[in-house]
Amino acid sequence: MADAKIDALLPVDLLERFRERAGAYDAANSFFAEDLNELKEVGYLAGPVPVELGGAGLKLEQLVAAQRRLAAHAPATALGVNMHLVWVQVAAFLRARGVGTLDWVLRDAVAGEVFAFGISEAGNEAVLMDAFSRAEPQPGGAFSITGTKIFTTLSPVWTRLGVHAKTTDDGTLVFGFVRREGANNTNLAAGTISHPGVWNPLGMRATQSYTTKLDGVRIEADDVAARIAPFDGSDPLVLGIFSSFSILTAAVYAGIADRALELATKAATAEVELADGSVTSKLDDPDVAAKLTAAVLAHRQSIDALTILARDIDDQRAREDWFLALAAARNQITDEARQAVDVAMRLLGARGFQADSELARMYRDVLAGMFHPSSSRALARTVRGALAG
Repeated sequence: MADAKIDALLPVDLLERFRERAGAYDAANSFFAEDLNELKEVGYLAGPVPVELGGAGLKLEQLVAAQRRLAAHAPATALGVNMHLVWVQVAAFLRARGVGTLDWVLRDAVAGEVFAFGISEAGNEAVLMDAFSRAEPQPGGAFSITGTKIFTTLSPVWTRLGVHAKTTDDGTLVFGFVRREGANNTNLAAGTISHPGVWNPLGMRATQSYTTKLDGVRIEADDVAARIAPFDGSDPLVLGIFSSFSILTAAVYAGIADRALELATKAATAEVELADGSVTSKLDDPDVAAKLTAAVLAHRQSIDALTILARDIDDQRAREDWFLALAAARNQITDEARQAVDVAMRLLGARGFQADSELARMYRDVLAGMFHPSSSRALARTVRGALAG
């Protein structure tokens, strides 16, 4: 269904430019700077911000559709901007529920600030619910953060980094934002940030998601979002982050599947003239037809699950199993996207297997879905715990 707001934010000519650049970004292992600048100019980075605060007022369901469209053209660009949109959506989520503590995030997004997601830590399968990083309380309610975050997307350009860390006084988790200001966004209020290692992944290369080591980096009192006990999911901020991350990240992979199945269908239905002059297509092969049909049906199921969850968040529906439902959908959708790309590769054959083809890049990009929290292993553990009572 057409959506005028999404059409205005992501016009066809812009998306085609993104598709043309995607291969070059991947080949050079370079950041999607031109794409990001264009997305800023059209107001996409403020998409979830309410109209009264200067944004486009996109609901989560609309944002899912927009991210699918963007990912179908430039997966790494979609995943990169996704981590900014997660924080903006979190702020919109809280505002819609009468909690305006992060309204400043909405205003900053309109002003052009770029938010990044600094939550993931190597080996921390609890993700939001616990942290290895440490937060040292400072006078006036500020904190000094020390620790290492992984897959910090938008590393070259972020101006606001959302992080969490365990406090050294009472062991609660503090959630807040590090500000990077000044020329080239390098100046910090205190401490240092470094990026150990080299960014050279198999796919989603343009996101430039560096490992980020924080050493005594300051979160000002006004930038503290919440202090929450470990493994306490009752605070609305936790559900806001988990739902926004899970749904929007899944939308990126759903968009990859959209494009993969588009390419697969085109290859399957292309007419081929045989030696006797008759015309056929790969779709006339029952095995090919069965594989493509199964992929289309699995994708339909994924899209329905994603849309329903986004709509339930927009409608503020209450449910006891939000975290399980979100984790299950995120895993299901990313798994299905990999299967869709695999089907497309089988149908395109040698054309898709060329290293510089769009499908070969998507084949690598879609694998990143395995690394987003919550992992399939953590999800299985949650299910086993629920079954055991």
